Amino acid sequence: MPAKKPSRAAAAIDQVPWSGIRPAPVVLVTGPEAFLADRAIGVLRDLLVGEDPALEVHDLEADQYAPGLLATLASPSLFGEPRLVRVTNVEKCTDAFITETIAYLQGPADDVTLVLRHGGGVRGKKLLDTIRSGVGGGVEVQCDELKRDTDKIDFVNAEFRAARRKVVPSAVRTLVAAFSDDLAELAAACRQLLADEAEEITDKVVDKYYGGRVETNAFKVADIALAGRSAPAILELRHALATGEAPVPIVAAFASKIRTMAKVSSFRGTSGQAASALGMAPWQVQRAQRDVAGWSEAGLANAITSIAEADTAVKGGSRDAHYALEVMVRTIARRGEAR
Repeated sequence: MPAKKPSRAAAAIDQVPWSGIRPAPVVLVTGPEAFLADRAIGVLRDLLVGEDPALEVHDLEADQYAPGLLATLASPSLFGEPRLVRVTNVEKCTDAFITETIAYLQGPADDVTLVLRHGGGVRGKKLLDTIRSGVGGGVEVQCDELKRDTDKIDFVNAEFRAARRKVVPSAVRTLVAAFSDDLAELAAACRQLLADEAEEITDKVVDKYYGGRVETNAFKVADIALAGRSAPAILELRHALATGEAPVPIVAAFASKIRTMAKVSSFRGTSGQAASALGMAPWQVQRAQRDVAGWSEAGLANAITSIAEADTAVKGGSRDAHYALEVMVRTIARRGEAR
C-alpha cells in the first residue's frame, strides 16, 4: 500500500506555489517535483543575497545528520552575517534531526533562514505537522508534479510572461510535445528560446532550434500510425531511431496517445465537459476524438496490450527491441484489429 501524503488540510501557515516562495524563519518545501523545488530554493537564495550580499549558505543532508549540527550552524555569527541553512532529504531524516529541529522551531534565530526540503512520504510527519501548526513562523512551498499537459502549457506560458516575451499558442504546444517527459529540459528549451532576438516566439522560431527533435520525435511517429498509415509510420520510426530517438520515449508517446483516446472514448458529454473533467486542453480532447474515430473497444484493448509488450521489450525483455516497436506501430496503424 502506497504511503499517504502528509495532510495539508489543517495547516495554519501560508501555503504557496513554488513561484510564490518568500523569506521566512522556516521555509518548508514539499512535493515530488525536484526541478521546481530546486528552482524555488534558488529563487529564495537570490532574494536573500539581494537583501544582504554577505549571506552565508550552509547545506545539510537530513539522512546523514550529526546531533548538534543545526544548533552550531544557527548559533550567533561572529560578524553578524545572515545565514541560509538548506536541508535536503528530510523525507529520510534521522530521529535526532526531528528532535533537534522541533526544538529549534520554539525559538528560531533572527538572522537564519532554515529551508527544509521534503520530497514526500510519512517520514518526518511530526516535524511537518509542527511547522504547519505555525510553530517557528514558517511558510510551506508546494512543488507538486506537473502531470497534465495543461499544467505544462501554463508553466511555459509563465516562463515567457515572466520574461515579458510573446509566444504563440501553437509554439507552446510544440514545446510541450517535444519535452513532455522532462520539466528541466522543457525549462531549458524556454531559456534558449528567450535568448533569441525575435520579437515573438513563433512556430518558425521553435523549428529553428528544435525542428529536428520535433519533426522526428516519438509523437510524430504515433500521429502517423494513428492516421492508419502503416508504411510511412514504419519509415518515420526507423528515421527517428537512426537520428538518436530512444525506444523508451517512443513507447511512452504511443502509450500517452492511446490512454488519452481511451479516456475520451469512454466519456459521455461535450468536448468542453471532457476537457474540464479529464484535465485536458480542448484541443487535446478534439484531437483524441478524431484519433479514436473508427476504433472498437477490442481494438483499443489490443493496442494497449501491444504497447505493454513493446514496453517490456525495449526495457530489456527482448533481444530485438526495434522489431517490437515495428509490431506495435503496425498494430496501432491497423486500429488494433490485427496483431
